[in-house]
Amino acid sequence: MNNFVDFLDSKVLPVATKISSQRHMAAIRKGIIATLPLTIIGSFFTILLNIPIESIAAIIEPYKAILDIPFRFTVGILSLYATFGIASSLADSYDLDGMTSGMLAILGFLISTIVPTQVIEPVEGVIESGRYINIAALSSSSLFGAIIAAILSVEIYRFMKEKNFTIKMPEGVPPEVANSFIALIPTAVIILFFWITRHVLGFDINSVLSSLLLPFKDILAGNSLFGGLLTVFLITFFWVLGVHGPAIMGPVIRPFWDISIAENMTAFQEGTAATDLPNIFTEQFLQWFVWIGGAGGTLTLVVLFLFSKSKYLKSLGKLSILPGLFNINEPMIFGAPIVMNPILGIPFIVAPLVTTTLSYFLTITDVVPMMMARLPFTVISPIAAWISTDWSIMAGLLVVINFCITIAIYYPFFKVFERQQIEKELEAEQESVAQAATMTEESV
Repeated sequence: MNNFVDFLDSKVLPVATKISSQRHMAAIRKGIIATLPLTIIGSFFTILLNIPIESIAAIIEPYKAILDIPFRFTVGILSLYATFGIASSLADSYDLDGMTSGMLAILGFLISTIVPTQVIEPVEGVIESGRYINIAALSSSSLFGAIIAAILSVEIYRFMKEKNFTIKMPEGVPPEVANSFIALIPTAVIILFFWITRHVLGFDINSVLSSLLLPFKDILAGNSLFGGLLTVFLITFFWVLGVHGPAIMGPVIRPFWDISIAENMTAFQEGTAATDLPNIFTEQFLQWFVWIGGAGGTLTLVVLFLFSKSKYLKSLGKLSILPGLFNINEPMIFGAPIVMNPILGIPFIVAPLVTTTLSYFLTITDVVPMMMARLPFTVISPIAAWISTDWSIMAGLLVVINFCITIAIYYPFFKVFERQQIEKELEAEQESVAQAATMTEESV
């Protein structure tokens, strides 16, 4: 174990550090981390809306529409906040005005993402006539578009400012006024660029990604181990890139997942044993056996963070444990972060591939039954696996086994990341002490 950790330290860490310190990568990481308070609070409302206890759910039901609002305006439009954060961070690295850059990035993102809907004939009690936008397009499913829009907007603004394609105001004009006039021509260019790309040429980056995956649709669901592993790999790989994996894969694979679980439920209702159902790779198979605590099996990372010597990691572990127990892992993905983090990204991809393989072989050998029910995703994994496989104790035990395997895979990478984080904290403390000492000397 120590040799492997040393290998990661000497070989992998330098490369990862070089990648993560690259200007644009750093801006993406900082911008996404800035959304952490939103994802944490939004996660708690998700849990509240999906409590799997009928008596409590019945009490909540009349208030669901109201209780859903905080989630919709936090996690529900996460990409909008991320756009501003990424652009502001990148602007800071170029010594550009952060507020102007953030606003221009949001402008570019909205134009490239939103297609307003015109309602001509209103439906009484449902919708009035007018133009509307679907805020679902601003969720984490559009995070890749947010990253692209933020980077391109800032680079356009920087290029035009460096080449003096701006309107300069006389000296003595307040900076906020001067910055507004400097941004006039870049604003026009950014509007035209994103408008022509999305609305004239019809190029949609998220749709393009989905289209690229369409040839794989026949092998991503069913009983193929290769298809199951490919699905797991693509979902986790996209997450590491900062793209909402299930949102990208959803248009391709979700219809097949829905058909698979429906076939299993029908066969079970007709008397087929849970070990003889038609389909192994339902969404529930991954949800309960593999995504323990969320995509990537991040509940194990939460537990490791809880016992970390790093103050930040320990605090994040405490904040993430409750959402993690209910399979909500945005606080970990965006808080650690796992996004654009080669150190944590490796086990995030590898661990689910291992647990998927083990779960598959235990299923085809009838040690564990197949999924015959669909439960809310916020049910705690061992309980959900137990219920969803016709009350199989072995299914619940498999979750525990997979948890242990996942924590073993994450551990060496966690130790490297923890060491790196502790060094950063020590440097910050030393800088603080040095600044305090300098201030004391100056005051004397």
